[in-house]
Amino acid sequence: MPQFNQLNNNSADSFLLLLSEEDCGNISSLSINDNLKEILTDLTSRKDFKGKKGSLIRIPAFNTEFKNLYLAGLGKKEKVNLNLIRDSLTWGFRTIGRQHNKSAAVILENLKDFEGLCFVLGEAAGLCGYTFDKYKTKDENYESFSLEEFYSDLYEPDEFNKGMKFAEAQIFSREIINEPGCSVWPEVLAEKAEALAKEYNLACEIWDEKKLESEKMGGILAVGSGSENPPRFIHLTYKPSKPSNPSKKIAIVGKGITFDSGGLNIKPDNFMLTMKGDKTGACNVLGIMKGAAELGLNVEVHGLLAVAENLPSGSSYKPDDIITARNGKTIEINNTDAEGRLVLSDALCFASELKPDAIIDMATLTGACMVALGKWRAGLFCNNDELAEQILTSSKNTGEELWRMPLEDEHIAETLKSPYADLINCGERYGGAIFAAMFLKEFVDEKISWAHIDIAGPDFKDKEYGVYAKGASAFGVRMCLDYLMKL
Repeated sequence: MPQFNQLNNNSADSFLLLLSEEDCGNISSLSINDNLKEILTDLTSRKDFKGKKGSLIRIPAFNTEFKNLYLAGLGKKEKVNLNLIRDSLTWGFRTIGRQHNKSAAVILENLKDFEGLCFVLGEAAGLCGYTFDKYKTKDENYESFSLEEFYSDLYEPDEFNKGMKFAEAQIFSREIINEPGCSVWPEVLAEKAEALAKEYNLACEIWDEKKLESEKMGGILAVGSGSENPPRFIHLTYKPSKPSNPSKKIAIVGKGITFDSGGLNIKPDNFMLTMKGDKTGACNVLGIMKGAAELGLNVEVHGLLAVAENLPSGSSYKPDDIITARNGKTIEINNTDAEGRLVLSDALCFASELKPDAIIDMATLTGACMVALGKWRAGLFCNNDELAEQILTSSKNTGEELWRMPLEDEHIAETLKSPYADLINCGERYGGAIFAAMFLKEFVDEKISWAHIDIAGPDFKDKEYGVYAKGASAFGVRMCLDYLMKL
């Protein structure tokens, strides 16, 4: 974990300052020494730096206590918010680290009116250095991220450390998601869950294929039937050491397809790339459980992972098959590439049996949701307005954007019906994300508040942006932790 300390006169290699366009005309009001004020005043007066949103410049610093000065623009002051500050800090720290600085000082005095500033500073410090380079050859020319210490005029170590724990939980998930299918399959993911449980004293139960059969988990078994790596169902439980009376009980459910070829309805080759990320929902659950334990949250959390590998073979489940989910509902298969909803059907049945106050599931479920909302926003489907507002508020707090989608549609409801079974697993192209959510609803106790989050769009980044490194984003980990913490 990077170190965080109070800023002093000679504490860091580099200095980062976030400035709005209006701040650039008022350098004299900043709480920095006269030498730095003179440099920055000269720079801004020449219009070399105007504070435009997304701008970042480095100035080699001579005759100052720092080696380099970095200025990051925030744009118009009226549009500055904590999410923009978090992204700008992360980008600034990432750049500083890559340019051979060991430590960074940041002055936030001009932003002190934003509540939660030291928390997002911790998130940025934790997220800025992540990259998935495990399989790169580290020769003498390889440059790793080297930023080790952070200093600020704000000194709230508790808030900073909470932000760091949010970041660490998200990075924990990213590390597993980024692993290819040749390194992580259902049994390996179960081993990682066991190791996490042991480290944080979580209860852990893992069902193998024989137990899945006896427990009537027909969806998980069907999807995993084509692979030589058998499926698993994982149940982790975190309970607070000193719970309030009563404490809330929340179930977090994740889709864990360790690789998705599409099964017998095989995907086109270009659509198969990044399908190692179809386990994102389940890996997010692991990160959330880690975060809940490290933060000591005062809420009981059940993490449920439905894990399988969807491959074509002679033993694969087939179109026209009819399978039976845990609650006894029968499902006609008309597309083996609509597999995520099948593994989730069993997990949601199990979650309902726990009688929690709320169930949240996360899944890279439909390309249709990505078509509707793009790559930067996830779809939220929810049967309870209060729960929806709580999750949307946490989404705003963490910058993980959601858009609430409809969960009721009488026309789409008609297409859920099968002439041979209770349900069919895939509808027509149009409204596909709504169809999938309405399908999942069939396996949730209607008396329980439930939210389904389709993260197919923002789960993978093809380039760095804000707090995101290239690759898996683990979108939703910090959002769910914020929701749980607010409880």
